[in-house]
Amino acid sequence: MSRDVIRYHQPISDRLHPLVWRAMAGLALWLVLSVWSFAGSGYTDFLLAVVSGFVFIAVAVPYVLWRVGRKDPGRAAEGESFRDWAAGEFDTWQGRLRGANAAIEILLPIAAVAFGMTAFGLVYLFTLHGAV
Repeated sequence: MSRDVIRYHQPISDRLHPLVWRAMAGLALWLVLSVWSFAGSGYTDFLLAVVSGFVFIAVAVPYVLWRVGRKDPGRAAEGESFRDWAAGEFDTWQGRLRGANAAIEILLPIAAVAFGMTAFGLVYLFTLHGAV
């Protein structure tokens, strides 16, 4: 006999919770700020501005599509709490998985890049000041 907990009437969603969207936008901003630690002279600032523009567009396009897709964009998002969403199931093309696992799988790549770029930037700044 299995001891797995079977939950009936578990909420199933095919939309991300707004907190996951905010976390993605915050991590994208963190990435842009950490990339700017490499700012220097010459073309570096120009290239960093271009990369920042690309990241801005990558965040702005899903936001605009989300706002257009809502039935009443003026109202605040009503719905379940993040805890309820994370405990429920998230429906993907390949199947269903827990909401918490979906949030982790979605946020992990951008978090790894943002934190890794922060580490690279700190190493660059420490070696730059140590070399002078």
